Amino acid sequence: MFKLFFLILSLIVFISCKKEDKTPPINNAVDLDGNLINDSSLVYPNHFLLSASNVSPSSIDKNKPVLIAVHGFSATTFEWIELRDFARLNNSFQTSVILLGGHGRDYDDFKNASWENWQSPIIEEYNKLRKLGYTNISFIGSSTGCPLIVEAIYSGKINTDVLKHVFLIDPIVVPSNKLLSLVNVVGPILSYSESAMASGENGFWYRYRPYQALKQLNELTQSVRKKLEKGITLPVNVNMKVYKTEKDDAADPISAVLLFKGVKLANGSSIDLQMIPSNLHVFTRLKGRPSVTTSDLQLQSSVFNEIKNSL
Repeated sequence: MFKLFFLILSLIVFISCKKEDKTPPINNAVDLDGNLINDSSLVYPNHFLLSASNVSPSSIDKNKPVLIAVHGFSATTFEWIELRDFARLNNSFQTSVILLGGHGRDYDDFKNASWENWQSPIIEEYNKLRKLGYTNISFIGSSTGCPLIVEAIYSGKINTDVLKHVFLIDPIVVPSNKLLSLVNVVGPILSYSESAMASGENGFWYRYRPYQALKQLNELTQSVRKKLEKGITLPVNVNMKVYKTEKDDAADPISAVLLFKGVKLANGSSIDLQMIPSNLHVFTRLKGRPSVTTSDLQLQSSVFNEIKNSL
């Protein structure tokens, strides 16, 4: 008992004596966290955002389906490049690839951004496209992008009169790593956590995750879980489908169950849910991975085509 008390006391003293966060060993030449590498959308927004690439849409453009793609925590627009390129080759729908607020810049920007900051560009792009006259807009989110989209709809932050579909890929409602719930205690001690990345992923994800950002992720997921417990009813004429891999290291599969139970269509019907035989987190993103199987490619192609055909 005395040893336990001494350990707790030492921990409290350690935290209280801590003056400032530790600085991660950022490699500016390689890491997104540094001050040299930024997301390409910040330099060439017209290559990613439909509102920037087509400021005077024709009537045909306005009626063609638009899919706003939202990436996940610590990621960048890179997560949806394959969908953007698929749409361009197919030419049956348009994409607008969002960079979350506080992302794609440097470590300090990431550390200081709230989840509301992350969400702002989603709302901003939707509103711009709606104002430009686009009549058929849908969302596709991956990982943390999913609760950000759900929260925006639930809280009435967008006018949903032109919203048609919501597709959620490996949504995080319950993280696989349950230590996230302890971030308020453990975070100030560690300052940041390091994520392992393949060489092809360098510069497209944050290598170092400040505890402040992890705290925001915890607050967001907790908030959305509470909303799902109360029940969320989608607006009229808005459909939702959840695609969730059977196992991954970021989003617990129970996330899909909570969404299925907590979200209903306007007519009271259930949303669609499809469990995917994969252990990849965000299985729709294959670019940059150390290895890709034939099954991975088939799954990506199947889902992209299914989404295209439902728009």
